[in-house]
Amino acid sequence: MPHGMMMELPLLLSGVLQHAEAQFGQVEVVSRETHGPLFRYTYADCAKRSRQLAHALASLGLKAGDVVGSIAWNNHRHLESYYAVSGSGMVMHTCNPRLHPDQLIYIINHAEDRVVLFDATFAPLVKAIAAQCPGVMAWVCLGDAPSTAALEGIPHLHSYDTLLDKASDQFEWPQFDERTAAALCYTSGTTGNPKGVLYTHRAIVLNAISSCLPGLLNLSPQETILPVVPMFHINAWCIPYSSFVGGAKLVLPGPKLDGASLYELMESEGVTISAGVPTIWQALLAHVEQHHLRFTTMRRTAVGGSAMPKALIAKFMDIYQVEVRHGWGMTETTAVATMGALSPQQRSLPAAAQQDHLAKQGKTVFGVSIKVVDENGQDIPRDGQTQGELMVRGHWIVSTYHKGDTSPLVDGWFPTGDIATIDADGVMQIRDRVKDVIKTGGEWISSIDLENVALEHPAVAMAAVIGVEDPKWGERPLLFIVRKPSATLESAEILDFLAGKVAKWWVPERVVFLDALPLGGTGKIQKSELRKVYR
Repeated sequence: MPHGMMMELPLLLSGVLQHAEAQFGQVEVVSRETHGPLFRYTYADCAKRSRQLAHALASLGLKAGDVVGSIAWNNHRHLESYYAVSGSGMVMHTCNPRLHPDQLIYIINHAEDRVVLFDATFAPLVKAIAAQCPGVMAWVCLGDAPSTAALEGIPHLHSYDTLLDKASDQFEWPQFDERTAAALCYTSGTTGNPKGVLYTHRAIVLNAISSCLPGLLNLSPQETILPVVPMFHINAWCIPYSSFVGGAKLVLPGPKLDGASLYELMESEGVTISAGVPTIWQALLAHVEQHHLRFTTMRRTAVGGSAMPKALIAKFMDIYQVEVRHGWGMTETTAVATMGALSPQQRSLPAAAQQDHLAKQGKTVFGVSIKVVDENGQDIPRDGQTQGELMVRGHWIVSTYHKGDTSPLVDGWFPTGDIATIDADGVMQIRDRVKDVIKTGGEWISSIDLENVALEHPAVAMAAVIGVEDPKWGERPLLFIVRKPSATLESAEILDFLAGKVAKWWVPERVVFLDALPLGGTGKIQKSELRKVYR
């Protein structure tokens, strides 16, 4: 077969930055500083400061292949580091500050971070771990500290802005193989040490391009996007890259992620689309409902991280006319791998039927393939009913963990640990996690389905279900409920409510009422913590 005669240009993140500067130079980036006020500048300004940062990192002695860590919120300095580090041929390692300090120390040392950038609000955390991270030769504070005392005791300390002030804004981005490592993220590490996923430039660029498609995030200069999902969680689902590909105005919320702050930012900046986990949207809608507010510009929200309750989908769509785009992805898939959006035919269905479709995680993005398999690894029917473990492969799916001895792949497919169904149209729905599904008397109960039904009760703010040991049935479901403020709800009432909506044998025998559920660093309910106490 003859080869085609096209230019061979590598897909690099520096190319994304150059494209944004050339085509969308005056598009705004709005960023909330760690100390409160908003900072605004343009894509062109971001590109200029990224070049300055590339020089500054070189002045610290860094070279291609070195790893730069970050412990930071969603803000403009963090954004600049995304492009300066990877564009220089180094690896951007975003660290989750909500990890246990021992896990944070582990991933900084395992990744071999040479420099760590941190927001001033994390100065106490940095002081606590710095001595146990001997490979870090410089700690760089990204913003103003509330006092000089807050930074005292941090070794090899530098000021980000001072480093940039001394650096030239002229920098020639190097060219290299698109399969070069660009970024590194670690899994949440609920069991054992976190595992590192090392993304290539090619994987991120392809994913960012795909994310701009109309059926996904639909990013263009007509849109303003606010990623609430943290930049330390799967690179904020690659939105800092895809917004630069599509030319959308980018709004970064900094550390203020409460419902009131997010609503104010959405309204003042004309946000049309946002992205985050369901717990964020629950808090946002609670604020909106309490104060009888409306959304004047926001029209779509992308949801991932965990299943979006149908009751929440219904509120967004029926009351606030905000379309929900339910997606699925994980650290190992770079970002989005499937996304749900209504077809023209489905838009004519009754509201409840539309919401049933949007509660599913949707169809695969071009470049990704999925299947479900049974306990023996055999493919099972795409009938929308038969459940099995979800397997995935594609252009931006992990092949081996960072420094891993063996590949996790099974016959070229990555086993996700999710229980799912796929229907004849290719629509996928997550039914549970392998570790969360409850097996009672040989039959499966979906903890997600039970939680979604519980959340339909008007007095329920949050719900979680785990399996607990049972001498007769092996496992039975245990339901945890957080009541809405001022609401009254007793066990018998919620169990009667469930009995009218699910199979009788699904209904738990017991309910535990809590003031709050344990949440992880990305806003997911930590069922592992519940199991430790209640298993």
